[in-house]
Amino acid sequence: MTSSEHHEPEPLTLSMPRIVPQAEVEAAQDAVREDPNPAKVDREAIRALERRLIGSERTMRRREVAAGAGVSLLSARKLWRALGFPNLGDEDVAFTQADMEALTTIIDLVREERLTEEAAISITRSIGQMTDRMVVWQVEALVEEMVHQLGITDAEARKRLVTELPDLIEPLEKVLLYSWRRQLNAGVARLTVRAEAGLGAAGEHDDDSLPLLRAVGFADLVSYTSLSRQMNEKTLAQLVQRFENRCAEIISVGGGRLVKTVGDEVLYLASTPHAGAEISLALAKAMADDDLLPSARVGMVWGGIVSRLGDIYGPTVNLASRLTSLAEPGTVLVDSTTAATLAGDDRFVLMPQKVRTIRGFGEIHPVTVAHGRGTGLVVD
Repeated sequence: MTSSEHHEPEPLTLSMPRIVPQAEVEAAQDAVREDPNPAKVDREAIRALERRLIGSERTMRRREVAAGAGVSLLSARKLWRALGFPNLGDEDVAFTQADMEALTTIIDLVREERLTEEAAISITRSIGQMTDRMVVWQVEALVEEMVHQLGITDAEARKRLVTELPDLIEPLEKVLLYSWRRQLNAGVARLTVRAEAGLGAAGEHDDDSLPLLRAVGFADLVSYTSLSRQMNEKTLAQLVQRFENRCAEIISVGGGRLVKTVGDEVLYLASTPHAGAEISLALAKAMADDDLLPSARVGMVWGGIVSRLGDIYGPTVNLASRLTSLAEPGTVLVDSTTAATLAGDDRFVLMPQKVRTIRGFGEIHPVTVAHGRGTGLVVD
């Protein structure tokens, strides 16, 4: 085919930005100009959205919901607090039939002895915390998109979002349920793989041992503090978001899990030391190759941990954090025990460093890990 021949347009992919038609942009801007008070939210639109989201008008008080579920108000309040709901008074009409059904669902798991009360509260708290963060993230992403694509102010975008959200509720809900089921399936698969590979609990017959063996890693941006003083809030937020997005993508492709992000640092897990090393090297390389991000220091340790409420704890986590602070920019540092698990694998080159003394751990023998044979972790 010659260059003069007709080319079919490339299909739209997730990697391509949405191109907003000019007519849509002009219509949004005209609506803003015609609105005498563009920052004022349409209260009726808010009420209609609330009815859509919570199922109906609020008609019930907290004691009525608890009685309908057949539990004490104290038990109901424990679960509502776990979900992150605010405290309400006895006379506040704040609940719907859907609230009573949700409370009954959780309580029935305890009644039927499928969960203990402690486990039910813990699982409920996980749902509350994760969905709270998810909603904040999604709202900010939608507002930012409208500001950028339509050329309107933040306040105008937030007002506009109220009328656009109803069309997004069902598809977002479907993707949420789909993702949860896929993630749960992946979690079960990881348990199976670990059992078959003999990488189960640390000291399985020792009740005092840390119950999970994992590769724990930290990656943090170099010179973040000085950069934060030079950037405005918007630019800094974009930098942190870019860092977190890149890390989340690499960790996911490598079969790991992003535990949390704290400012300029991410904490992640992998099921084997080799997977942890591949992820760690990919993180260091990705930051070094990104012209918009500073380099990253990475530290990783293979060892026992305790997992609670979606977070992880134990000396392994602390040591990984300390090693991260010792690593040179753009490099990955591990301890000698972790290095021993990687020895003999030609995908990694191990370079012992000078002995260091770390408070709480005494003398340690850090080892720098570099790429050996193979392509390493490929993120396409």
